[in-house]
Amino acid sequence: MLAQSHTALVTTPHPDATYAGLAILRAGGNAIEAALAAAAMLCVVYPHMTGLGGDACWLVARDGAEPLGILGIGQAAAARPPNMGLALRGPAAAFTTAGAVDSWRLAHRFSRESWAGALDWPAVLGPAIARAEEGYAVTQSQAFWHKSHREELDCQPGFKEAFKCGDGGLETGSSQRQSALAATLTQIAESGPRSFYEGPLATRLAAGLRAAGSVLTQADLKATRAAYVTPLAVPYRHGEAFNLPPPTQGVTALQILRLLNRFDIPRAPRDDTRYYVLLIEAIKTALADRNRFVADPAFVPVPVHTMLGRAPPADEVTGTDTLDTEHPARTGDTVWVGVRDPAGGSVSLIQSLFFDFGSGVVVGDTGVLWHNRGAAFSTASGHPNAWAPGKRPLHTLSPALYRKNSKVRAIYGSQGGDGQPQALAHILTRLVDFGLDPLAALAGPRIHVGPTFLDSRKGIKIESDAGARVIGDLQQFGYPIEIVSALNAGTGQAGAITINESGNLLLGAHDPRSEGLCLGL
Repeated sequence: MLAQSHTALVTTPHPDATYAGLAILRAGGNAIEAALAAAAMLCVVYPHMTGLGGDACWLVARDGAEPLGILGIGQAAAARPPNMGLALRGPAAAFTTAGAVDSWRLAHRFSRESWAGALDWPAVLGPAIARAEEGYAVTQSQAFWHKSHREELDCQPGFKEAFKCGDGGLETGSSQRQSALAATLTQIAESGPRSFYEGPLATRLAAGLRAAGSVLTQADLKATRAAYVTPLAVPYRHGEAFNLPPPTQGVTALQILRLLNRFDIPRAPRDDTRYYVLLIEAIKTALADRNRFVADPAFVPVPVHTMLGRAPPADEVTGTDTLDTEHPARTGDTVWVGVRDPAGGSVSLIQSLFFDFGSGVVVGDTGVLWHNRGAAFSTASGHPNAWAPGKRPLHTLSPALYRKNSKVRAIYGSQGGDGQPQALAHILTRLVDFGLDPLAALAGPRIHVGPTFLDSRKGIKIESDAGARVIGDLQQFGYPIEIVSALNAGTGQAGAITINESGNLLLGAHDPRSEGLCLGL
């Protein structure tokens, strides 16, 4: 469904989260406060994709002001985890701290200091607390991912107790309550986000992690700090595309656009083979650079300027010679939230547990499901993204924003791990080059280079509605094409909001591949 408004829009992957954000706007809150309410609600009703025990990354902007980034990325424990690189689930995989809640702190502070935000934490977190106490209906997505990995998940500490999984697994539409999570959210609402890292709640979290077998300690939690950062930007057509710096793959998303900007896409119809060839080659180049260079810049230099300034391949069609995108950070269990408020504030926010349900560990009596983002570290000795104490792993989260003449014209983002920068390229080219509305841009056929979180095979996935001629052309060029269904969830579940030049017409949608909803005031 395409939503339209003259004042404000909220889009999220779950209707309850969209309604929570909209309620904040109706109460006079701004886009940051609405995004906080939506994000907290998603921690309750979409627990396989996000949670308090994960990470979050933000882009926030108003017309005429420079966009601001927030990196809420947890760091590796001081102690080396056992079975490094082998354990993808369970306590041994829960060895990076969670930065999402501290990113909430910085977002809320910026809201108060710069956007005249007046809502306190009980007001912002209240809807999520109520829903956790009252219960929610299990979505088709949650049921699918639980049944897909039930053997890995049900044996993890606290998991079956928290989610009350029946013998057949979670069922779509069944009722779930999360009383322990409600109590934790209440503690945060009363004491502030730093209570997650310091004080009685942090002590309980550390004790629960230790009892489960994680190497994380209370000192590790206390050392966790989100950070304000200056976003990266590249020119695209007559505007600028923004994303976040390393250790995120925001530089990868921008590198794709930088390469595409050298070619005249508008002269090709949107179903023209040339469009997909340009996408494939730009994506291959950018992913190869990401896998080689992107890491925590506090530990190793990352050649960002070189990556964003490099020339495209000499031959647009190079077949399979640079198609190796093998990397542990392929999963894509994430949520994207977009909000535009009546005052012109825009938020592009991504939160994640990395794998579906993260590590699977529910920490002690807190109801907090911990992520397994440490699985994104490289196991290759000497690699820039190799593990080190206190280091942040290469991060797939990459919220996006586009502006023209210093005015925000689009906010967009996607779930999808390695597919995030690929989906972002599809979306922006279709918004800017083809002039499509958000729903049409999201619904268009996509290609995906490399394995997806639904399909571990290499190659290039292409949705069937790209058309027989395009698919045949790409196969004839030598690309290893695999045809997948139209609107395939493995190509990412995205959202987008656009703002016209005068700022008085907003259009938005959430991906028809998802269960999401966009609504406006």
